[in-house]
Amino acid sequence: MANNGTSPVVVCFPFVGDRLGGSSISALNLIRHIDRDRYRPLILMHDVDGPAAQLFKDEDLDVEPAPIGECATGTGRGSDLQFALRRAGSLSRYLRARNVRIVHTNDGRMHATWAVPARLAGARLLWHHRGNPQAAGLRLLAPWVADRVVAVSKFASPRPGLISASHKCAVIHSPFATETEPVDREQCRRAVLDEFGCPPETHVVGFVGNLVERKRPTVFVETIARMVARRPDLAIAAPLFGQPREQGARVAAAIEGLGLRDRVRLMGFRYPPEPWIAACDVLLVPAVEEPFGRSLIEAMLLGTPLVAADSGGNPEIIRHGETGYLVPPDDPDAFARRTLDLLEDDAARARVAAHARQDAVARFGMQRHAQSIMQIYDDLLTH
Repeated sequence: MANNGTSPVVVCFPFVGDRLGGSSISALNLIRHIDRDRYRPLILMHDVDGPAAQLFKDEDLDVEPAPIGECATGTGRGSDLQFALRRAGSLSRYLRARNVRIVHTNDGRMHATWAVPARLAGARLLWHHRGNPQAAGLRLLAPWVADRVVAVSKFASPRPGLISASHKCAVIHSPFATETEPVDREQCRRAVLDEFGCPPETHVVGFVGNLVERKRPTVFVETIARMVARRPDLAIAAPLFGQPREQGARVAAAIEGLGLRDRVRLMGFRYPPEPWIAACDVLLVPAVEEPFGRSLIEAMLLGTPLVAADSGGNPEIIRHGETGYLVPPDDPDAFARRTLDLLEDDAARARVAAHARQDAVARFGMQRHAQSIMQIYDDLLTH
């Protein structure tokens, strides 16, 4: 026991709360599986009315407002230094008053906001890195202030160097519900096809992810255009699930410009994602330099075959030709060829889906993830 039989150790999880994505869901799943006899989570939201805050409340997790509403930008600019100088003292006093022993940060803005206060308060800082390995905070701040770094993939890990946090980094993949009941895939397909107004023989080729540049939603649209050009007779419905973010207008323009309004549709963010991923005959993941894409694992667990960009953390998840397929990034023709091949080979889709599920269950369970994180907590408190 990390607390030697006394009251549970308080672990502070600060979140901005204004956005909802895979990192929020991963953190939520970790918090739900922490041993409450050993560790008590203190969940703070800077934006208590945002979508992430609402998700935590919907999951019956106690959420408290952060002591301040503002937070750092997480860009590594001078404004973050100014913020730290202004707010570090008051935030460190807050941590001491709440008897926080560990601060577990999960995104760039929270790293920049809470790293220095954690050090000033005498708490240990676990920096959970879910983003670009070249992020300024990971390169310049984490080596000095983080007690430990957890990266979601080898790709996301800090690079070795004279000033680097690589020596205190562990790779722990994000958690997933591997023991859920099977989803009725055909019922899910019908729900999507009903929204499109398409007949049941239509193939569903999907995209799941917020519409940001890194996710390459326009590559998805261009892939569908290439598929239609190659096989104009093939009935295809192509839903894009995700918040529109900064790429929403561009994606809508691409759909219109390529004459795909009857085949491609912006579906918005849908939670939980499982029924919508299960609805897809093939899920395309064109994202580049993605540290660890949740949608890949979710698809593997649901039996949805994957075609993904050979980039970022994707090769750490997919075993090409066995649990999915990797194609060159930013290459709609390669995506189109591989996807058409899969759509025309029922046996290949079934084989890949079965191998993928077995692999995902073995590697990405929630309890395994929680135990790995709690082992790091134990080490932080005893060293």
